[in-house]
Amino acid sequence: MPKSKRAKVVSLTKVSKQTREQKGSFISEVQENADKWKYCWLFEVGNMRNTHLKTVRKLWKDTARIFFGRCGMMAKALGSTPEEEHKPGLHQIATQLKGQVGLMFTDTEPDEVKAWFADFRQPDFARSGNVATRDIVLPAGPIMQHHADPPEPFPHNEEPQLRKLGLSTSLVRGVPTLTAPHTLCKKGKPLTSEQAQLLKLIGERMVEFKVVLRAKWVAATGEVTMEEGETLAPEEKMAGSEETPAEDDVDEMSECDSCVI
Repeated sequence: MPKSKRAKVVSLTKVSKQTREQKGSFISEVQENADKWKYCWLFEVGNMRNTHLKTVRKLWKDTARIFFGRCGMMAKALGSTPEEEHKPGLHQIATQLKGQVGLMFTDTEPDEVKAWFADFRQPDFARSGNVATRDIVLPAGPIMQHHADPPEPFPHNEEPQLRKLGLSTSLVRGVPTLTAPHTLCKKGKPLTSEQAQLLKLIGERMVEFKVVLRAKWVAATGEVTMEEGETLAPEEKMAGSEETPAEDDVDEMSECDSCVI
């Protein structure tokens, strides 16, 4: 019988497995950078966002090489035991490659690297599960968007969405309006998906993308020094678990099973 020409459902989320050659190429690339640069930093990302990580990449493009992705592949490249390590001391970095962490190879002196990352903070919108950092109360009257300066009221066609997210609104002269104050969130309480969406709609940024340095490896001596950076809350570590790669990062990830920056 002839094959059916009926349309077939194809999942767009399907990702082909990496070949042995691609994985080997990635491992070689990590090892080549370990041979090239003076320092290797282990860093952890809080409130992961692809957009901000790409900003880090661009700003360090000429003075560093950053790897962020599959921890297992990076650990294999460095070597997880003293017998397997690519260069002396690297196994101490490899054993800590867990979670939202990455590697940065650079010749920039440590004090400058520490100062740069301590200063790099990018405000962003919270997601479901993040803990509210302050009380937000919407006053009675027109609901305002704070994306603009000065703030502007929501258009009339967004009133059904605001009501669906839990606000008791009505249209007054075509403007979505609250008849009474509404407590959107309370400090210290985890945000629901509805609360997170409302915060984004009104333009309230409640989290910060940050890169925290965890350890430093010195090529000349093989010494590994632990850094006393700030401790990330569990929700900051998990915030990027649903983050999908930006369009121009997809090829990089598919080629080497990791995001190479």
